[in-house]
Amino acid sequence: MHISRKKGPLYLQIRDHLRDRILHGVYPIHVNIPSEAQLENEFGVSKITVRKAIEELVQEGYLEKKSGKGTKVIRNTLASTLSKGKLFTEFLVEEGHRIQKQLLKVQQLSNKVDSKIFGLFGEQCLYIERLYYLDQIPYIHFTHYLTGEIVGDERTDLNDWSLYQLIREQGISLNKFQDQFVVSSASPHIEDYLHVNKGTPLLKRIRYSYDDNGHLIEYSEGFYKTDEHPYIVHYDV
Repeated sequence: MHISRKKGPLYLQIRDHLRDRILHGVYPIHVNIPSEAQLENEFGVSKITVRKAIEELVQEGYLEKKSGKGTKVIRNTLASTLSKGKLFTEFLVEEGHRIQKQLLKVQQLSNKVDSKIFGLFGEQCLYIERLYYLDQIPYIHFTHYLTGEIVGDERTDLNDWSLYQLIREQGISLNKFQDQFVVSSASPHIEDYLHVNKGTPLLKRIRYSYDDNGHLIEYSEGFYKTDEHPYIVHYDV
């Protein structure tokens, strides 16, 4: 697992990696995470660093430490004082599913002048392509375009980090999101990744994310194979 002092305190990077694994069901609820010794070996850090990362997650309410019994996951959803809403992946994890991410491509793009992406971001942007697996079955294909202010090419840790961790890491705070949903077929290479027949109707999600000043930071397109699992929106009133 790649972490670097250039990205800030090591224990915070490890905390974020472990939190992401909890939220995606890699470490299921009511199950112990790997031992401190195993995490020291995986991340190549000291016992103190691992303990500080775990203490952060204990304070956030994700983990519970008991002497002689290890460290157990006690919550696998995000906490928010502003909204009762949940991420779609949180529902999947709560149902007992496991979500895995595969980085397909990351590069700095030079956008064509007459393209939609040029109109959104100008001459350059960061391109990230990822595939999500639901219980080891291809389920969602995401294409992300991020403002050229964000540096992320040649990053291997994007397999484990969420898109929004990458954005936060570079000091950008997101304030507004807009989602659009349509039914559409995907391009041939996305159909191949999702293992669907040519022309298969898929749920397409389009997202725009803006910073505190109203500047566009992210434009994403996601194709969901909803015959594997429906897309769920839950409201608490």
